[in-house]
Amino acid sequence: MAADLIDVLARDDDRIEVITLVVKDVEFCVDIKAVREIRGWTPATPVPHAPPYVKGVINLRGIVMPVLDLAAQLDLGMTEPTSRHVIVVAQCGDKLAGLLVDSVQETFHVSAAQLQAPPAVCERDGGSVVDAILPLEGRMISRLVVDRLVRHEAPLAA
Repeated sequence: MAADLIDVLARDDDRIEVITLVVKDVEFCVDIKAVREIRGWTPATPVPHAPPYVKGVINLRGIVMPVLDLAAQLDLGMTEPTSRHVIVVAQCGDKLAGLLVDSVQETFHVSAAQLQAPPAVCERDGGSVVDAILPLEGRMISRLVVDRLVRHEAPLAA
């Protein structure tokens, strides 16, 4: 019986919980541990000289937080937010950033063995924001690295 429990624990150790995000009809996922909360769209205050994918900043319970247009950051075009869009509040170390997405779909567990390396053509300066591809039931879901998405916005989040 103890051996059965050890087998179950070993299998659980290689499982990762992800949440899927839709951006311009493309499905992505992120590790659920990086997500602090999901909230409806709130208009952001523009920040002069910010990169084009920075929609601006919002006040999140007393914390000034940048909102990043994930579509623009992934070279999928700019988003014109509506009340149907959501902000995924992501945590990178002690910094918070809001990721503007079209919708959040589902959460589920995957085995680390299911994740495949992305093609080398996806890399750019500083490494790729996609660290794995998850082929799942006819879908191809790219896993985003939250730390790489929000690291450049650290001064805005201060």
